[in-house]
Amino acid sequence: MDCTPLKESLADVVAIPVTPFDAEGGIESDTYRALLRRLLDGGIRAVTPNGNTGEFYALTPEERRAVTEMTVAEAGDRAAVIVGIGHDVPTAVEASRHARRSGAQMVMVHQPVHPYVSPDGWVDYHRAIAEAVPELGVVPYVRDPHLDGDRIARLGAACPNVIGVKYAVPDAVRFASVARDAGLERFVWIAGLAELHAPASWSIGATGFTSGLVNIAPGLSLGLLQALRGADYPAAMRIWERIREFEELRAEQHSADNVTVIKEALAGLGLCRRDVRPPSRLLPEEKRARVAEAVRGWQLP
Repeated sequence: MDCTPLKESLADVVAIPVTPFDAEGGIESDTYRALLRRLLDGGIRAVTPNGNTGEFYALTPEERRAVTEMTVAEAGDRAAVIVGIGHDVPTAVEASRHARRSGAQMVMVHQPVHPYVSPDGWVDYHRAIAEAVPELGVVPYVRDPHLDGDRIARLGAACPNVIGVKYAVPDAVRFASVARDAGLERFVWIAGLAELHAPASWSIGATGFTSGLVNIAPGLSLGLLQALRGADYPAAMRIWERIREFEELRAEQHSADNVTVIKEALAGLGLCRRDVRPPSRLLPEEKRARVAEAVRGWQLP
């Protein structure tokens, strides 16, 4: 398969949509699709339903399938869809096949959550998924600082459809080493820690970054991408300074409020309810006020 168009889609702002809930706790489908249209109308060309910002681990299998289908239907030919999948191998394979049947172009594989992950077992896990859907692009999500570039290179050699890596280890030196050991040109390297880490990651080989902030202000995320593509680091850092407080709120307490802060900002704009599911939790009033202050002055669609 020709992976070039898929790789081009990953070298971009990869949006991770939130999953809005209604008053009874179910998925609010019309609101979800409206939020997707807002992203697409704002210029986003790659979306990952069932990502961590979408509360992947709080959704049932049926809900994850519904989110996948809604995303593909809404995106049409306007954006590439990279479906988040994971859990045990049979569950991940079935979710990947469902993504393929639904019309998605790629899957993003959440890092295995088992506390004992062998590096070679990591390769086996991803290889089983990639070989089950050779027609789809596959993007591993790496959060383990102990995973080396040799294992990623080995996976890529066995599975040509593994085309990108979402790298989310907060260590620029490790990122640079792993990317070069695995193959800087072999994979699209996506800065998986979003806008705050994007400038540093870009300088050492990333060509795309994921974003939850994009749910609120797609123009800011795309402006950062444009500055990085043009190697205009002063402009990139001006945007970085504007979003710093908001992203630091999301990162507090080991990212405990990562999703909640996004939904709080969207609720403030009247775009969705602030509800989240455990293990996330609603913000206290004091932090809600900090979120409102952080986005004040942003140019929002």
